[in-house]
Amino acid sequence: MTKKTLIIKIVLAILFVGCLFDWSYGYYELVRFLGMVGFGILAYDNYENNKTWFVIWLSSAILINPIFKIALGREFWNIVDIIWAILLIVSIFIKTENKENKLN
Repeated sequence: MTKKTLIIKIVLAILFVGCLFDWSYGYYELVRFLGMVGFGILAYDNYENNKTWFVIWLSSAILINPIFKIALGREFWNIVDIIWAILLIVSIFIKTENKENKLN
């Protein structure tokens, strides 16, 4: 895992935990934009090495996108935020094999 990927995962996890508090609407819009970009980068990084994480991150980017919003209700979004934070933290500690390592 690169340093860039690690930073993205930690920042996104903190932002999603922050969504559990009562902020102005602008904070949630910022989280949607940063989440879409962050999940997009994570999906791109995992495209060749790990299809499972690729699908998870791409699905997350689509779900959180700020352009075509999906209305789920505050309680459900809070559950999704917690799941994302847990997934991001867990993905830091899970060791994944690169395709290059399998070939050698």
